[in-house]
Amino acid sequence: MTMPHVGAVFAAITGVMAIMLHSSIHKIEEGHLAVYYRGGALLTTPNGPGYHIMLPFITTYRAVQTTLQTDEIKNVPCGTSGGVMIYFDRIEVVNMLVPSAVVDIVRNYTADYDKTLIFNKIHHELNQFCSVHTLQEVYIELFDIIDENLKTALQKDLNVMAPGLTIQAVRVTKPKIPESIRRNFELMEAEKTRLLITAQTQKVVEKEAETERKKAIIEAQKVAQVAEIQFQQKVMEKETEKKISEIEDAAFLAREKAKADAEFYTAAKFAEANRLKLTPEYMELMKYQAIAANSKIYFGQDIPNMFVEGGNGPPKSPFRNEIDAIVKKQA
Repeated sequence: MTMPHVGAVFAAITGVMAIMLHSSIHKIEEGHLAVYYRGGALLTTPNGPGYHIMLPFITTYRAVQTTLQTDEIKNVPCGTSGGVMIYFDRIEVVNMLVPSAVVDIVRNYTADYDKTLIFNKIHHELNQFCSVHTLQEVYIELFDIIDENLKTALQKDLNVMAPGLTIQAVRVTKPKIPESIRRNFELMEAEKTRLLITAQTQKVVEKEAETERKKAIIEAQKVAQVAEIQFQQKVMEKETEKKISEIEDAAFLAREKAKADAEFYTAAKFAEANRLKLTPEYMELMKYQAIAANSKIYFGQDIPNMFVEGGNGPPKSPFRNEIDAIVKKQA
């Protein structure tokens, strides 16, 4: 072989090797797990994130997400119990598949397991819900519980059919309804809004009236409390004056009683002393002392002894000698 032929063969071999190498090396992103098919059969050993090598043209792979992902189901038809067809524009299902369950779920439901386990199930459960409820219930009254009902129904079936796949949340948008019915609902909502505004206005008026009434009650209570305090103050003042008067009266009474007791004691003692002194002898002595102090006595040669003016002469008594001594002393 000539040199050009050798170069061409080498280039061909190099190209084939490059193609085979490119086909055998693949990259798995973080949050994903690679499952492999060889000849259409699922292999039981998945690979995690990073670069991996497989047999080119014989082995293929699918990357399966194992972190939180959101599946969107759009334009889901739903017929109510009244025969009205409505459409849910978008339903979002947040779900997560654990890595340990990837191989079993892919084996049973393929790598596109969400179409079988989530998308189809959402259509079924939503139609089941609509078929037993009226448009009024689906569109307004029970709309807030549709997402929770869908989540509960999905998770209940997945626990049996695909353990390891969990539903985190379901979000349902407002359904589209026929235009004529929508206008009626809008009018009804407008009337409800007007009624709510009227009711709120009434509540505001009632609340203002209640506030005024409470203010009046508080003001009246304040006036009553002030009056009561003033009355109590006056009562306390009167009671204080009464106590002071009672104390003064008691003090005066005590003084007067002490004074009367002293006078009574003095008089009693004086009377007792007089009673002790009032003997016949003392009385006669006092008589002659009075005579001696107030009588005129005349002395002379013709008068044997003495003459007391205004009297017949002193009678004989045990105090005669004392009287004579007093007379002589005065003379």
